[in-house]
Amino acid sequence: MSTFNLNVDVHQNGDVKNVDSSSTVDDIDDIDFSKLLEKPRPLNIERLRSLDERSLTELSGSPQLRNADNASRAHDHAEYVISPSVGRRSGFNTPRSMHGFESHPMVGEAWDALRRSMVYFRGQPVGTIAAVDSSEEKLNYDQVFVRDFVPSALAFLMNGEPEIVKNFLLKTLRLQSWEKKIDRFQLGEGVMPASFKVFHDPVRNHETLIADFGESAIGRVAPVDSGFWWIILLRAYTKSTGDSSLADMPECQKGIRLILSLCLSEGFDTFPTLLCADGCCMIDRRMGVYGYPIEIQALFFMALRCALLLLKHDGEGKEMVEQIVKRLHALSYHMRSYFWLDLKQLNDIYRYKTEEYSHTAVNKFNVIPDSLPEWIFDFMPSHGGFFIGNVSPARMDFRWFALGNCIAILSSLATPEQATAIMDLIESRWEELVGEMPLKVCYPAIENHEWTIVTGCDPKNTRWSYHNGGSWPVLLWLLTAACIKTGRPQIARRAIEVAEARLHKDHWPEYYDGKLGRYVGKQARKCQTWSIAGYLVAKMMLEDPSHVGMVSLEEDKQMKPVMRRSNSWTC
Repeated sequence: MSTFNLNVDVHQNGDVKNVDSSSTVDDIDDIDFSKLLEKPRPLNIERLRSLDERSLTELSGSPQLRNADNASRAHDHAEYVISPSVGRRSGFNTPRSMHGFESHPMVGEAWDALRRSMVYFRGQPVGTIAAVDSSEEKLNYDQVFVRDFVPSALAFLMNGEPEIVKNFLLKTLRLQSWEKKIDRFQLGEGVMPASFKVFHDPVRNHETLIADFGESAIGRVAPVDSGFWWIILLRAYTKSTGDSSLADMPECQKGIRLILSLCLSEGFDTFPTLLCADGCCMIDRRMGVYGYPIEIQALFFMALRCALLLLKHDGEGKEMVEQIVKRLHALSYHMRSYFWLDLKQLNDIYRYKTEEYSHTAVNKFNVIPDSLPEWIFDFMPSHGGFFIGNVSPARMDFRWFALGNCIAILSSLATPEQATAIMDLIESRWEELVGEMPLKVCYPAIENHEWTIVTGCDPKNTRWSYHNGGSWPVLLWLLTAACIKTGRPQIARRAIEVAEARLHKDHWPEYYDGKLGRYVGKQARKCQTWSIAGYLVAKMMLEDPSHVGMVSLEEDKQMKPVMRRSNSWTC
């Protein structure tokens, strides 16, 4: 990959923008790093509580340190949660890591590529396009996607550049209020766009934003996750900057309420989880995730908890807070009880009786034991577990989904014991879930007749490709954050080393194919922005673990249900 010019930035409209490069490596070469180890650097009030949040009941927090499973984990965890770090911007301006090792040469190239993807609207940066790949037809890869921008936003926040994140949050908030129709049918008021594009009118010399709420998407499905990511990113911005003025704006308060009103409305559903269609999230085409996909439930849970920290306790806000607290208690119990799978629970399902009635039923969803797939018995280690992909009447989707399980850890939907079990599973099944490129979006792939039925013969989602068992480098930042929170940074370091061996050489692909992630995806875009940003965020988190506080929430003890089933940590 060629070296890019760090001082010039070309965005989708063809405009050239100068990039601030006033801070250089030379500026911080004379820092005495040994002094930084004497005491933690001063942090703002929000950052001091990097991994601690308010109780659902008391809505006030108290700092807590997690006890590791053994002495070595405790030492590793302390190193990555409490250690001080350089009080400067991270990224290509940082000459070495906190442990004294030279920064990887990929970091500078990644920052340059990320800046090349920046999009400007009327002179202000408002986001990053999905991919800067001139070798392929653009399709919608020249748009700013809400979910795709999140790792880019975190990278900019960690690097002390919050302006682009603030502009993005405000611009997407304005798009939320638009009237949205697909084939004459109007969407709910709080729906956030999947993406937007800057359109330049050369005749009038005027720029406008054009939003896509699903009317141009594969299958014409509106995104459920965009609103959740928006709330999570607003909290990350507030946490990083210590500035609550943006979140306190009446427009932002209303935006949060509109998003959650769509999800908290009462209806016919008897579950606290959200009923969703295929294609409503990162897996944006038919892949059998309809129903109650783990990704949406984990993001829903995290967005609810972030909203508790952001909403004002005024008239409308107080009413919304009460709804959120009630839903969180039900949602956490449901997910921890029915979506959790370990060796003991798997054996219980294997022995389920069916056609059980009354409140005493053990097999509450009437799952037929014969529906258990053969692979799950070999995949499940003696110590370890995970949240399965879906649970609904007579159906349990036993597939592993990386994003949902990582978000479950970061949001504390997973109990500390469950979080440890998820990490145990990743270590035990390294070849299957990480292989030669982190990280499998889901495991295993579906194939043959099942692939025909579930995907509708989707040629992009053939086995071990794209969303059907493909490997996505963007997931590296989520894995790293989860590893640091659970005191297992060595897992993240190992995964990053695997990625560094190929990512830059392969020109930052969108995804990889094959059972081990050995091949660049057959339709993968090069210079995929969130692959670049995901790598940078992972590196900066390891360099300064306090950054994890932007996307991490500690467990609320008031919300912990009595676990009625044996879990992997008791095996």
